[in-house]
Amino acid sequence: MTTDTPTGQGPEIGRFEPIFPVRDLRRSLEHYKLLGFDVDDYEEGDEYSFARRDGNQLHLTLTPDMDPLVNAACVYFRVDDAAALADQWRASGAGGTGPAHDTDYGMCESAHVDPDNNMIKFGSRIAQR
Repeated sequence: MTTDTPTGQGPEIGRFEPIFPVRDLRRSLEHYKLLGFDVDDYEEGDEYSFARRDGNQLHLTLTPDMDPLVNAACVYFRVDDAAALADQWRASGAGGTGPAHDTDYGMCESAHVDPDNNMIKFGSRIAQR
């Protein structure tokens, strides 16, 4: 049985899980672990894995011949406190996270770029801080 969304556009979409191409799966899992994600154990020869945090999941797929300037992916996370998350990720030693900043459209936002040029942009409403 399917249910219509509030707008009546058909079946409701639940959560979604972005797929990030990576050149080195072990390195990527260690990187996301530094950011506070739970990661699957890596075994030699693995070509696919997961990084999970707060009910969100990133799929990491080994793509050794990827060009990070062409094949990278991006996702946007809405978070409770973008400034606090940016501070946490900047202090993690993982690198790749910019300082949070307020926008003219009412969001506090930052972004993280992983070693393969995949981006997690994240934000929270300024009134929520």
